Amino acid sequence: MVRIKAGEVDRDNSIDKVEQILQGAMQEFLQHGYAGTSMDRVAVAANVSKATVYSHFQDKEGLFKVLIEQLASKKNNSIFGTEPIDGEPAAILHQVATKALEQMVNDKEHSAFMRVLIGESGRFPELAKICVRAIIKPVTETLTHYLAAPELNIPDPEATARIFIGALVHFHITQDVMHGKDIVPMESDRLIDALTHLIAKCAD
Repeated sequence: MVRIKAGEVDRDNSIDKVEQILQGAMQEFLQHGYAGTSMDRVAVAANVSKATVYSHFQDKEGLFKVLIEQLASKKNNSIFGTEPIDGEPAAILHQVATKALEQMVNDKEHSAFMRVLIGESGRFPELAKICVRAIIKPVTETLTHYLAAPELNIPDPEATARIFIGALVHFHITQDVMHGKDIVPMESDRLIDALTHLIAKCAD
């Protein structure tokens, strides 16, 4: 018979509680925005006590920061994997662009959360900075590192990475967030093919 140590049970319970709290926080932030969400509301949504919330998170900003970092980690791993990027530029960039756009379009919760974040950024600029540090900066750095390989011969890898990411984000915003599909229609494959072709040509 396998005996589970008390410390392991406590640790597992703690992890479960944190996940409950984060799910409750996501629900509240989406429904009420950052300003309208309180630690009391999060506790109710997560079905835990207020003391439990504060035992894991010092304040609302800290909770929001962890939520952003968790989202960022999942997204980055899904798009880039956990190993260093390696491969022929056209194939790698096409794969990254396809995964990134698929996530932007298909993950409705993430898209809704980002709308909340952008909408609140004027009143709470520190929240926007948390997003930039946790999501945008690591993606840019990962892509820049790949594009900086000497054999690719790309003059400015960081600027190229920003152009690549910016084109995908702009496409998603105009097509999906701002409901522009009928006004400026374009299939995502066309954008991805053109974008990867432009950058891969630099690496020839």
